[in-house]
Amino acid sequence: MAIFKGSGVAIVTPFKANGDINFQKLEELLEFHVENKTDSIIITGTTGEASTMTDKEHLATIKFAVDVINKRIPVIAGTGSNDTRHGINLSVEAEKCGVDGLLQVTPYYNKTSQKGLEEHFLAIANAVNIPIILYDVPGRTAMTIAPDTLERLSKHKNIVGLKDATGNLSYTVEVMRRCGENFAIYSGNDDVVVPLLSVGGIGVISVSANIIPKETSEMVHLYLNGKTKEAADLQIKYKRFIDALFTEANPIPVKAAMNILGFDVGGLRLPLYEASESTKELLRATMKEIGLL
Repeated sequence: MAIFKGSGVAIVTPFKANGDINFQKLEELLEFHVENKTDSIIITGTTGEASTMTDKEHLATIKFAVDVINKRIPVIAGTGSNDTRHGINLSVEAEKCGVDGLLQVTPYYNKTSQKGLEEHFLAIANAVNIPIILYDVPGRTAMTIAPDTLERLSKHKNIVGLKDATGNLSYTVEVMRRCGENFAIYSGNDDVVVPLLSVGGIGVISVSANIIPKETSEMVHLYLNGKTKEAADLQIKYKRFIDALFTEANPIPVKAAMNILGFDVGGLRLPLYEASESTKELLRATMKEIGLL
């Protein structure tokens, strides 16, 4: 069964000036999402800068989100790794924290075979008793999960869906054909949410929802409720703003935009670096266009 339908936010991790995690600010952000109709929290993902967290920080952030949300909406933890043993350990500990599901990215840098991918994901799925969404983002990992590999993986009781950040609708359609309607597919690209919904997707794991959570959730639910034109209108309305959020590596622009709007989420951990002035200017311009400034 799907962990959620609608808009899941790939939530940023706010930092203090000294680089420590700002848990007080994180609590504010979590409450903001509950109030603004976000359907699920995805914590410690790419947008959450999990790759620069220690394991202690990683798990503390997951547990904090679980406790603050307190079952009001699902919490999904990013626990992917390019080291299968590390991924298993993080996933087992995240399950102990009480998460509703896990997000598992393709192993980056190692560039394994499809058989290696299959064995990696199965090893993690066999180690836990909660649902898993796989994450295909070849632009970051230089790997993709082949549709036939996904078809086999989808038969595992714990592997329930895919975050599809390929940007390739032909791929999405083939995955849907092979895996069937009970395999949940979420857009991993904010600029093609409605197109992905049109071929059977059930939601998005969104970066832009950090700033426009209510609108992102509304777009998905309008489509799922048959109001396709209204959903498409929202997709088009926010297109330039969404594009601006990806002019530099995520989450550089989204954190810059949030700080411009007064969210005060702090900076980034190296090697990520502050957004350029041209990016900030573009963000301000596109946020003015949609009435955020």
